[in-house]
Amino acid sequence: MAVHEPTKDHGKNLARLLLRAALGGTMVAHGLNHGRSLDGTARWFGSIGFSAPKLQARASAVVETAAGVALVAGAGTPLAAAAVVGTMGVAGRAVHQRNGFFVNAEGYEYVLNVAIAATALAALGPGRWSVDRALRADRRLTGVPAAAVAAGLGIAAASAQLAAFWNRPAPAEKEVDAHP
Repeated sequence: MAVHEPTKDHGKNLARLLLRAALGGTMVAHGLNHGRSLDGTARWFGSIGFSAPKLQARASAVVETAAGVALVAGAGTPLAAAAVVGTMGVAGRAVHQRNGFFVNAEGYEYVLNVAIAATALAALGPGRWSVDRALRADRRLTGVPAAAVAAGLGIAAASAQLAAFWNRPAPAEKEVDAHP
């Protein structure tokens, strides 16, 4: 009986699986969190300037959960990655951009890194241990074109959602001292 030696391909496939699990699992957690408290999520969407907060709450729960499940399974990887990029694009613009880069100040550091990781995963492909590989779908859209679809479609979807539903809230007015 021959001993199977690990190869570079096994390492790359393991890396892809780990990246899919981390990104997908994170998205599932976010989606389920939004879904289990739809009223609170809707109030939050309303507070940050979305005109259809109940719709936004339901859509975020469904899209984040579905994209996460698809990434974990390695199914429709470029499209699932596009959903992640779109979600992070909306969050980045509507919530985090005005706070600067660092996440500890509610900046866009986290959402940017998640979006880039999703785009990188689209470029790398889902790997051997995936639904896409089992269906041979991982050969249809690969490398730079897959990354371009993930980034381009995600950014376009985020832009459309923001244009259709988001109005940046006016900055809070400072109290004016009545005394000269």
